[in-house]
Amino acid sequence: MKISYITNVRIPTEKAHGYQIIKMCEEFSKQNVSVKLIVPLRKSHIKDDPFVFYNVEKNFEIIKIGAFDFFILQKYIGKLSFFLESFYFFFKLILKEIDKESVIYSRDPQIAWLFSMRGFKTVFEAHRWPQSKVIIFKFFLRKIFLIVCNSNGTGNEFSKNGFNNVLIAPNGVDLEKFDIKESQEVLRKVYNLPLNKKIVMYVGHLYRWKGVDMVIETALKMKNDNNTVFVLIGGTNEDVKKYLNIVKTKSLKNVIILGHKKKKDIPKYLKCSDILLLPNIPISEESTKYTSPIKMFEYMASNRPIIASNLPSIGEILNEGNSFLVEPGNVSEIFGLINKIYQNDDLCAKISKQAYSDVLNFSWENRVIKIKNNIK
Repeated sequence: MKISYITNVRIPTEKAHGYQIIKMCEEFSKQNVSVKLIVPLRKSHIKDDPFVFYNVEKNFEIIKIGAFDFFILQKYIGKLSFFLESFYFFFKLILKEIDKESVIYSRDPQIAWLFSMRGFKTVFEAHRWPQSKVIIFKFFLRKIFLIVCNSNGTGNEFSKNGFNNVLIAPNGVDLEKFDIKESQEVLRKVYNLPLNKKIVMYVGHLYRWKGVDMVIETALKMKNDNNTVFVLIGGTNEDVKKYLNIVKTKSLKNVIILGHKKKKDIPKYLKCSDILLLPNIPISEESTKYTSPIKMFEYMASNRPIIASNLPSIGEILNEGNSFLVEPGNVSEIFGLINKIYQNDDLCAKISKQAYSDVLNFSWENRVIKIKNNIK
């Protein structure tokens, strides 16, 4: 089998979708699929080789199509820059020769439509149902061979809208990368983290719907607890600056914001923690119904107690047997559970063990095998 994964995404990017795309390409290649990832050539502040940046095997080819980078004009023309860049990349793809034996795989409905109209077997990877332009969205996907949905919530929306070629395939995790020999104490020394305090950790982008403000508010509530420190990892440079300023304004000496870290180091950072937070809030359909957070699966593989928002999207994977669930946005509940966890080592060990057992079903390998078997 041959797959041409074509998508209008800057590679590499700090955002989770970039890692998800790269992991899918790597795992397809491991399953004896010949993979080419085709993306636009865009200016980036990230200078690392994509395979190094994402810590994956160099077992597939990345092809970057030269195009004018309209994003350099973004401060002048705003969202129009994205439209122009998308249109230009689409035009370049019209002229691009693709092996007729290839399956086209994409996260872009217009790209999926283009190649389905050219006679290619086409797979669309869906991570949400759109809130606008639904008619044209459905038009683009009407001849798609397979729609891969990241969650039941996403899949249900497609099914309700008349699509019967839907496959549910949540995101996954690299389990072998969580087989870490170093102790928590050694790793804390390596990363210069406190040795004599409990660490409550959040890993991911610093978006509001991901509940980062809840982490800050919980830290504020525990401001006088000298035994606990909150560590935040991830975010763009702009968001890191924003939250560093908030921490400074609120005089929160119990918050450490580390910013973006290399993917290969994330499992070790997670092992430094005592509690992991997944505090999404329901301010969007994406958060409530569609998301399948990669960090959720990485948390589960870390053998650490997880405090997570009780949302339908999260509840597809997490439950009271493998995590501690809270009402979304309820800082008092998060605060109470942190203290409960401190006082119940046996319960935490039981729940963490169950989370690890449950996540064994959600490897990237299993996801790709499931999709591959449905493409044949």
